[in-house]
Amino acid sequence: MTPKRKEPDQSTYAGRFAARLRALREKKGLTVEEMVDLMQHHGFRLSVMGYYTWERATRQINLNAIPAIAKALGVSIRVLFPAD
Repeated sequence: MTPKRKEPDQSTYAGRFAARLRALREKKGLTVEEMVDLMQHHGFRLSVMGYYTWERATRQINLNAIPAIAKALGVSIRVLFPAD
């Protein structure tokens, strides 16, 4: 039995970003493993567990990863950081 997925605290900006990151990845139909592979293809080295910490908002995202995330998801950086 797999444990229930912990939802990030969306009262914080980090939590909202984590939820947005997961939603964009799922909308694209990517698993976490595929997302990490794509990010590595675009020049950012990251482990699967490291990525999970971003989607759970338990660790701050490395700002150097933003371009690789945008490229992996096929979106602009503005989509990752909307003015909400």
